[in-house]
Amino acid sequence: MSLKKKAAQIDLGKLVAGVTAHSSPTANPMNPGTTGAGMTAIGMHAESVYRDRKIADENKILKDENAGLSEKLAEFKGSEVTKKLDPKFVHASHWANRSEDSFKSKEFEALKSEMESAGGNVQPIKVRPMAGRAGEYEIVFGHRRHRVCLELGLHVLALIEPVSDVELFAQMDRENRQRADLRPYEQGVMYARALDEGLFSSMRKMAETLGVDQSNASKAVALARLPSAVLSAFDSPLVVQFNWSAKLTEALRKDPDLVLSRAGEISKQMPKPSASAVFSRLVETAAGNQTKKKSVELVSKSGGKAKITFDHNKKTYTVDIRGLDLSKLPALEKMLKEL
Repeated sequence: MSLKKKAAQIDLGKLVAGVTAHSSPTANPMNPGTTGAGMTAIGMHAESVYRDRKIADENKILKDENAGLSEKLAEFKGSEVTKKLDPKFVHASHWANRSEDSFKSKEFEALKSEMESAGGNVQPIKVRPMAGRAGEYEIVFGHRRHRVCLELGLHVLALIEPVSDVELFAQMDRENRQRADLRPYEQGVMYARALDEGLFSSMRKMAETLGVDQSNASKAVALARLPSAVLSAFDSPLVVQFNWSAKLTEALRKDPDLVLSRAGEISKQMPKPSASAVFSRLVETAAGNQTKKKSVELVSKSGGKAKITFDHNKKTYTVDIRGLDLSKLPALEKMLKEL
């Protein structure tokens, strides 16, 4: 048998153990901290080879274990970790677009009942950490689910992700449009605020960033910018529709006084007319008023002639009386005071 084959058959563990038994009592070849005094050269070499092999075997075991762990972690790659938070430390976003009327609707009550029976929100909301306020968060989306948890005293299940203002705005808008429960007025309030505060440089830029139709975004903003008196004529601003935006805006442009006057009258009615009836009264009144001036001619008992003219634009009456004796002035004054 060759020397190489004989060497391969040597059991290094037994060899080291045998050498250890014949070495000095103070020598401990298995402890790197002690010397191998009394150990032969071949024993010391055998110990070194044995130790290196043992370390290599241990490294292989660790490597295999790490590989298995990496495979398990890979299964969760891209997943977002959820956490239950105290809703008192979760706050509505600066860009929040939910009208308070949204939290008084039948849909909200149904959501509240469903979440109460489930013991919380099965579908998590999304939040971002608030700068300078450790342990507090701002809602990215999920304001209604958060409100339910707050009212019921339940912890809210949430995804936590640090995002910029633009990212927050875009994710909130996208999530709301996918759920299809955000009203045109609420959408308009959100868009108008973003434009007013310079989050986007223009309507076009905002529409491109959000991937929405610029015309619809413009209509939504126009609704949000309607005078409060006009919105108060409706039972809720949430009932105002996209396709009413242009006509209401045009009516206000042509005759703001008349539209606001009509809106004031309607807002006092209880119960209020339907949303479509309110819309019709506001725009048809303004559009149907084609006569800017209206005149009435009168002949008095004494034979005097009078002409009363109403100027719709100026909202003034002009009275032109001819042939009326000055002595009739007190009677005319008294009549005007009784109007």
